Amino acid sequence: MNGTAVVAYSGGLDTSCILAWLKEDPYAFDKVVAVLVDVGQEFDLDESIVRAGAAGAEDVLVLDRKDAFAEEQCALAIATNALYEGKYPLVSALSRPVIAQAVAEIALELGAEAVVHGCTGKGNDQLRFELAFKANYPGVRVIAPLRDRISTRDEEIEYALARGIPVVQTAASPYSIDENLFGRAIEAGVLEDPWNAPPEEPYALTSDPASAPAPVEIVVGFECGLPVSLDGEGLQLAALVAALNHLAGVYGIGRIDMIENRSVGIKSREVYEAPGAIALITAHSALEDVVLTRDESRLKRPLEQRWTELVYEGRWFSPAREAIDAFVASTQELVTGDVRLELRPNAAVVTGARSPHMLYAAELASYGTGETFPHDAAEGFIRISSLETELHAARKRAKITV
Repeated sequence: MNGTAVVAYSGGLDTSCILAWLKEDPYAFDKVVAVLVDVGQEFDLDESIVRAGAAGAEDVLVLDRKDAFAEEQCALAIATNALYEGKYPLVSALSRPVIAQAVAEIALELGAEAVVHGCTGKGNDQLRFELAFKANYPGVRVIAPLRDRISTRDEEIEYALARGIPVVQTAASPYSIDENLFGRAIEAGVLEDPWNAPPEEPYALTSDPASAPAPVEIVVGFECGLPVSLDGEGLQLAALVAALNHLAGVYGIGRIDMIENRSVGIKSREVYEAPGAIALITAHSALEDVVLTRDESRLKRPLEQRWTELVYEGRWFSPAREAIDAFVASTQELVTGDVRLELRPNAAVVTGARSPHMLYAAELASYGTGETFPHDAAEGFIRISSLETELHAARKRAKITV
């Protein structure tokens, strides 16, 4: 088959081998273009470009999407308090639609015949990439070489070296790691046995909580649900997340070890570190507690869960996600104020919240002198509220005596 293929390129071993494979049977593309999308991950740009060229890529396009990723995906995840299965702040799931959209747009501009990703058949990312590809380039052919050919890491290293593709290491790494500015996802190696405690080796954003320094307090400022400042200093979200990754990371905050239900129907052991994300979601949720009405909160919680599931399952470009976003946006209009967090070993603890739009009223909630709660109205409220309870009880007694 002839034509052009555009690859979602990470700069690593898998996608470097893929660039070369696409020139060979059974693919035999004439032109292969690598697209490296920067969402805040650590990578050596020069090495990645050299590696792609050695693998046969005609062009390597590097696209900076860090701020866009922060201001759309990460901001919406914070506003939605998104934690998959109550734990995981969607680190990888949030970045995939950004990367896939950028790749699809380049492919569309080039009139490419295919778009290509480096996911295997048992992971979630294949869904996230392919649904996003099809949402942005309907009808495009999608190729997943790591589903077509099952290779070990050692086999890939041997293949790369035989073709003059430089590799960073020549021994198989025990871990598979994905990262962006929102955090890091770690799997494989000894983590595949859920009885094994996670070793310190793969962690990079967080330190062992046992060696944490003395607790400190920080203040996060929000405007309309969006984090905008840290200790009074205004920051763009990407910079704010990076600052909190450092501040909270030294306390081991954001280390998550979970057995996760993947979209493909299997359970997997996943370890994450997302100190900034966990601190911000914790703070945002606390500010909502003093601002939102009871019914807004009750409606939002199940929608938060569904939004999280949609994004986890690769449905970023779905009408359902956009509809939930519209509801969430309406709830965030008054979520402005400050939250004080104490950073402790393995915990970001809310110690204070304030907002000019608080529904919390001390004069109503207080048990002290000067409180204004209308106690005389409580009896009538209870009488009306108990009518159905009393009718049900009377009916039950009547049935028993018959």
